[in-house]
Amino acid sequence: MANTPTGAAQYLARFSGQSIACSQYALTKLGIDRSHCSLKIEDYVILCIPFQFGFKRSLFLASLSPQELVFFQKYANTIVNLSIAFIPEGRTEPLNFFIRCTLVQIGQMKNRENVGLFVVDYKTTPDELVRILGTFLELQDRLRFQYNDYGKTVIHITPETSKIMGYNMYASVTDGTPQGRRIQVVNVNSKMLEHLEAAGAPVRAPGTPVNFQLFFKKYRISTSGTVETAVQIPQGIVRTVSKLDFSPELVEVIDDYWLTLHSMPQAAK
Repeated sequence: MANTPTGAAQYLARFSGQSIACSQYALTKLGIDRSHCSLKIEDYVILCIPFQFGFKRSLFLASLSPQELVFFQKYANTIVNLSIAFIPEGRTEPLNFFIRCTLVQIGQMKNRENVGLFVVDYKTTPDELVRILGTFLELQDRLRFQYNDYGKTVIHITPETSKIMGYNMYASVTDGTPQGRRIQVVNVNSKMLEHLEAAGAPVRAPGTPVNFQLFFKKYRISTSGTVETAVQIPQGIVRTVSKLDFSPELVEVIDDYWLTLHSMPQAAK
């Protein structure tokens, strides 16, 4: 009977083929210290930020002029050194990693003239880094399960529920236009958002892609979805119900809400 892998080996067995898109949320949850991330190419030190993190390959962004980009392309397929620091939740001291890598490719980021994209492969991946990435991906698996579970019960937004959720009673919606419209969130769960807009708002057709900004104490959440129904009610107010895509931040907020609610004395609920 084969031994079940544990520790770093367990995470590699489960997630080695996956990578992490380094959104603001992911960078925060991983604990990446963005002020301590650089690539050393011979005697040159290039400050960068993670764009996509993997167990064997990662992508980094750096501010480079077109001339600098052309200059550094000659170092493709050479050995470079990655220096990066993490401050995982619960730690006060950073974890500093110095990793030898192969610089696989350098290119220009699409539609960003002065941003270079560096692709590096690790020679070896430190076990502690494997555990950090694996713990994050494990959390995402749990949140995806909760995304389905918390989509079964609607939270009606009132001053009381907003206080428990840490919702700042401010949200906006866009549907491809640059300017967001202020909305009043009426009901929400992990999979659905129902909101009201003032008279003059568009009655969006079912299937219209929409993007929401929701302001909570814990996160400023950007999430996307599609309109399911939209109707005009008295005084010209528009009521819209949208199906939401998976948002780990929103699932976390809803999880905190239910945990807090269930821990409160019955009389206070």
